Amino acid sequence: MRRGLRIPLLLASICIGSATHAASAKIDTQRQVFRDAYAAVERGDWAPAAANRSLLSDYVLWPDLRAAYLRTRLGKGENEEIRAFLKQYGTLKPARDLRYRFARQLAADSRYSAFLSLYEQFYQGRGVADLDCLALDAQIAVGKTEAIATRAEALWLIGKSQADECNPVFDYLRHSGQLGKTLYRERFVLARDARRFSLARYLARSIDEEYVAESNRWLSAQNSPGTFIQQADLGAVTPALKKQLVYALKTLAYREPVAAQQLWNTTESLLRFSPDQVSAVEQHIALWAARLNLPEADALLANLEDGAVNDEVTRWRIRTSLRRKAWQDVRTHINHLSAPEKQREEWQYWQAIALRQSGFNDESTTLLASLAKQRSYYGFLAADQLDRAYVFSQDAIERDATIIAELAANPSLIRARELFLVGLEGRGRSEWDAAIRNLDISHKRQAAVLAHRWGWHSRAIATAAESGDYADLELRYPLPHRESFELFSSAARIRESWAYSVARSESLFMRDIRSSAGAIGVMQLMPETGRRTAREISYPYKGRNTLTDPSSNIRLGTFYLGKMYQRFGEHTALATAAYNAGPLRVEAWMPSLGAVDARIWIENIPFNETRNYVRRVLAADAIFHWRLTGETRRVSSQLGDIVAGGEPLRIAAQ
Repeated sequence: MRRGLRIPLLLASICIGSATHAASAKIDTQRQVFRDAYAAVERGDWAPAAANRSLLSDYVLWPDLRAAYLRTRLGKGENEEIRAFLKQYGTLKPARDLRYRFARQLAADSRYSAFLSLYEQFYQGRGVADLDCLALDAQIAVGKTEAIATRAEALWLIGKSQADECNPVFDYLRHSGQLGKTLYRERFVLARDARRFSLARYLARSIDEEYVAESNRWLSAQNSPGTFIQQADLGAVTPALKKQLVYALKTLAYREPVAAQQLWNTTESLLRFSPDQVSAVEQHIALWAARLNLPEADALLANLEDGAVNDEVTRWRIRTSLRRKAWQDVRTHINHLSAPEKQREEWQYWQAIALRQSGFNDESTTLLASLAKQRSYYGFLAADQLDRAYVFSQDAIERDATIIAELAANPSLIRARELFLVGLEGRGRSEWDAAIRNLDISHKRQAAVLAHRWGWHSRAIATAAESGDYADLELRYPLPHRESFELFSSAARIRESWAYSVARSESLFMRDIRSSAGAIGVMQLMPETGRRTAREISYPYKGRNTLTDPSSNIRLGTFYLGKMYQRFGEHTALATAAYNAGPLRVEAWMPSLGAVDARIWIENIPFNETRNYVRRVLAADAIFHWRLTGETRRVSSQLGDIVAGGEPLRIAAQ
């Protein structure tokens, strides 16, 4: 390079670096100002946003700020402002959400012409039940009633409660004589078959007393199945009563399979049920006896007719055989599984163990050696059995700089990222998932890399899985909130790797996620558990704000996990199950006598969700331990025998 060129190039480099730094500083400021303004705007206070308009107007989330404010103005006569916003930003999700609310507001304000125009342009034919009914109600209001009955019939004929907005339409049809008993009967059947018996009873009142009586019988079979069966008039049996008895027996079997079996013996001997009904009842009783680990389970499963045997029955035949360590039965039942089911890792593993226990060491070793190549719960157990190394090698997704740059410039992904970074993670996840839904596999893999670089671990893990790539351990088993996990795991006297594995399995490290049961945050704590735990450690508790703060949630979650660890004799599998299903359930699942191999105990956990959860956490624990230390901790070392009425034995499963 000629000396004369050095100074201009150096100056250009400095200018580019300065510009990059300035842009980074600006967007950091925009994010912080947005966070502060958004909270005020949601309360209807536009002043903070107005004061910072020059800074925020070119920020990618400016439409979200404006939409949040306009939501507070719905019904206050500012429709033109809303229309202008929708025209400018109509393809963005905040605008689509606002449009839906605006449509409902127009209907509520009886602005029927405006509502119908918006409805017909954006919602007609899309199956949005509340808006469909509001549209019908609007057409009734303006006198366009010629096709109401035909369009309303599809909304009426569902087996569950319809949107409340449909009630005025149904009232109109009823009062105009267009909602006759035929439609009531049709919907009654749909509700009955969907087991919505309260709805069926409501519908029956508009039919006749016979239908009311039938719905009451179904409700009795649901709420008091044992009493219903005992009080049934078996001298006046109808096909309907047989169906109700079958339903009652299956409902009772869920809680009390032995009682159900006793009542079935009496009922079945007096009545002629169809072969399908016999299979359904006997299968249900046998399965719940097996899930509840009752001594009658083996015989009930064994006595099922061929028509009642499917993969689920065979799975529980295998599990009950494992409890008895009847290895020949284990092998026999595994061989009766369907071909796809038989190839699942769990049955390959137990086939190998059954072969070994039966003296077929070569065949067993072949199966175990194949399994030991897998980075999974059963792969690790197989490696333990053969005393082989775990497959931990980090096989990173090959980075494609061109695709990553293309994705990073994608406006939809930019919006998703900013929503994540300003604390609107739920909306960000929704927009991310929509943006990558139609990407090809190679682009999804690079999107996972991009999310990982952004520190958005839930989307990185989920997107990598969606692309079918499971080998990038740094991406799939990240170490966020490292200081909190290290500090609070140590304080709770539990392994950091185990705490990480629970958090990953619970939430994929999402701070704001809420489960259907109401659990919140990184370690998915129920509010009452969080409140009680905070009181135990004298930690200030502020409800949802505490549980959505990652550090606070990890502190409370690790302490509670440590309590479960102590409560269950420092047995990782039991404590993990208790964290997921609750300690009282786990205590009910403990053996009443003797000791049970923890591997077999895990197989016999009644709940599919908890069984899969425990296996997933144990495998993740081994992976996180390797990620944290570079060393191997054997899964079997956490699986000492589970002893009735005492602490688990500190031995590895053999």
